[in-house]
Amino acid sequence: MTQVERPRTRRDPGSSGEGRAEDTEPANDRITRGPDFVQSLERGLAVIRAFDADHPELTLSEVAAATAVTRAAARRFLLTLVGLGYVRADGRRYSLTPRVLELGYAYLSSLSLPEVAEPHLEALVAEVNESSSISVLDGDDVVYVARIPTSRIMTVAINVGTRFPAYATSMGRVLLAGLPDDDLDAYLAKVEPGRLTSHTVGSISALRAEILRARGQGWAIVDQELEEGLRAVAAPVRDRRGRTIAAINISASAGRWTPERIRRDLVPPLVATAARIEADLPSERRRG
Repeated sequence: MTQVERPRTRRDPGSSGEGRAEDTEPANDRITRGPDFVQSLERGLAVIRAFDADHPELTLSEVAAATAVTRAAARRFLLTLVGLGYVRADGRRYSLTPRVLELGYAYLSSLSLPEVAEPHLEALVAEVNESSSISVLDGDDVVYVARIPTSRIMTVAINVGTRFPAYATSMGRVLLAGLPDDDLDAYLAKVEPGRLTSHTVGSISALRAEILRARGQGWAIVDQELEEGLRAVAAPVRDRRGRTIAAINISASAGRWTPERIRRDLVPPLVATAARIEADLPSERRRG
């Protein structure tokens, strides 16, 4: 699968504020982000996000390049993270420690959705014998919060916290379909759909049509748009007010499942599973 480029932060021309000049945003960005925006915190989080499956170890220069800060700034952030126990240093190379899992666990432990959804996903997987996941929308991406696999279909590993561009995924389509019209328009005005495969929707008008189709029918099929040989179908999970808060999917091999068979045999149990998850969500979650 074509790899999605990781976002990079912009190199700063210098301005007044916390830290040295090279670590801060221009004045107009600070106004947009508000007077309480802490630039150094953003930079520290960017350093953590620079490490991933393709880059488990990085040098100081590589971290500086990935986060668009100077070597001096990158060194300060890395040494701070080393001191806090989130990063380890091995000679010239740095890597994350298991302690970073605490950051994600703090979110998951406060979110009832995975705990509620997992038994239903397990029952769905047992019924259809295909993998199932649940995700939420975070910016322009879907983020997996629970997954029950059967076999490895994709060429990249999918775990809790995995992100994919929303426009090319079935879960992304139904999550985007659940947005208010103004928010959907804002998303479509800024997104640049890259061709991840030869099947990926390549225009904003076509993407809008697919999202509106998902909104109208209550589910979405994506046919090899994220990866060749992979088809997926998703349905929304809504709260009591009818707001889409998550999406569940079934992913399947294109060699085994035609779109017609997916509509006939996978959509009904998928939609029924979404309804059972909605029924079991605690009232606190439902109130949003």
